Amino acid sequence: MLTLIEIIIRFLSIVAGAFIAGLIGSLTGLGGGTVLVPVLTLFYGIPIIYATGASLISTIATSAGSASAYAKEKIANIRLGVGLEVATTTGAIVGSLTAVFIYDHHLSWLIYVIFGFVLLGSLVPTIQRGKYEIPKMLKPDWTTRIFQLSGSYYDARLHKNVEYSGVRWWLGEIIMFFAGMISGLLGIGSGALKVLGMDWAINLPMKVTTTSSNFMIGITAATGSSIYWYAGYIQPFIAAATAIGVLIGAFLGAKILVRITNRSIRWIFFAILMFLGIQMVLKGFYIIRVILISPYVQFAISTVISIIAIVIMYHVMKKIEEKGEA
Repeated sequence: MLTLIEIIIRFLSIVAGAFIAGLIGSLTGLGGGTVLVPVLTLFYGIPIIYATGASLISTIATSAGSASAYAKEKIANIRLGVGLEVATTTGAIVGSLTAVFIYDHHLSWLIYVIFGFVLLGSLVPTIQRGKYEIPKMLKPDWTTRIFQLSGSYYDARLHKNVEYSGVRWWLGEIIMFFAGMISGLLGIGSGALKVLGMDWAINLPMKVTTTSSNFMIGITAATGSSIYWYAGYIQPFIAAATAIGVLIGAFLGAKILVRITNRSIRWIFFAILMFLGIQMVLKGFYIIRVILISPYVQFAISTVISIIAIVIMYHVMKKIEEKGEA
């Protein structure tokens, strides 16, 4: 039986971990849940079923904390976000029902592996577009006009007004459906896929992408969390601690984001997804004894691979830039 002091320390430690998750999630547009679920399961030993439930609640807090600040800065494209949420919420319902089925049949290792590969898969378009501060303008298509995908914002870091015109709204909607499905399945705001949908498919600047994603993830998470709550997979103690930490971290992240470059955000995005993706895949295979290395060794392997990958990608991007200037 835990004493009151032990309970308080446990609560505050979860708040601290959630704070870091919220800060990172807000900066990258991932939502605190994408970082929070691995943190709770890998470092706090919380079963993934309850980690995903708490993550959905904290993701709502992330959205509320950061989206309000981004709306004030007039960076987020609210009109576009609302339109894309139609597909995302539909996917969230499908994903949440699938998750309940998986957990009821004791197949949680699948969630770890799927989570890991989703994160690692999100790196591909991020790498391809990593050399751009502002995406290369594409010729507006019919969706640009009909869905009013054009907009502008003032970039405090670049000291200029940035104008943009989105394209391929239909492709963004398809990706958003799967983003919602992953959200319900993994208990995250699916910010990684939302960023992918708006950054790669619709061709928006990274700051517009991340800020609009932060606005959207709260709606997606609210849809999925209702099903988790009904199934009994949300523990108030964990949910409360994570919501507090993530909310504070998200608010601070929103203040930092407007002062750094789009390319800096991409590198943060890349580093975090690489590390967490590898960790979650290893954890899933460890549960079913496909690999037998200890969690500490798994952590070390993930860290080393991530550092090596970042160094290699940094030098590759530098060479590409030098050739382009030449």
